Amino acid sequence: MEIAIIAHDGKKEEMVKFLKEYEDFFQQDHIQLIATGTTGNKVKNAGFKVEPYLSGPIGGDAQIAGRVAEGKCKMVLFFRDPLEKHPHEPDVLMLLRICDVHNVPLASNPASAKLLVKGVSVAG
Repeated sequence: MEIAIIAHDGKKEEMVKFLKEYEDFFQQDHIQLIATGTTGNKVKNAGFKVEPYLSGPIGGDAQIAGRVAEGKCKMVLFFRDPLEKHPHEPDVLMLLRICDVHNVPLASNPASAKLLVKGVSVAG
């Protein structure tokens, strides 16, 4: 199962903390993590196997949206920072729309991500 990991700058440490909290789930052989560039590097430095794409502002969000549209990415964990301005907001909205179009679960904060991880763990 391919899972995308994305976090705005103010949420990257929170993403790493979340992944560590659910490390047993994310380190399973059948889970493949992909991420936007900077998030991917932080996640990799925390000891997770992840395939980093471009940084979000230079196309990483669009690359992940492409994976969702192709049916390859099955879940997106995107810890957004709602209190900051983001110059690539159109790309962010496009990713959210693509997830909705293709019925791919999307968590935008740790609480919803926890529910998705627990739901997949129970279902699997």
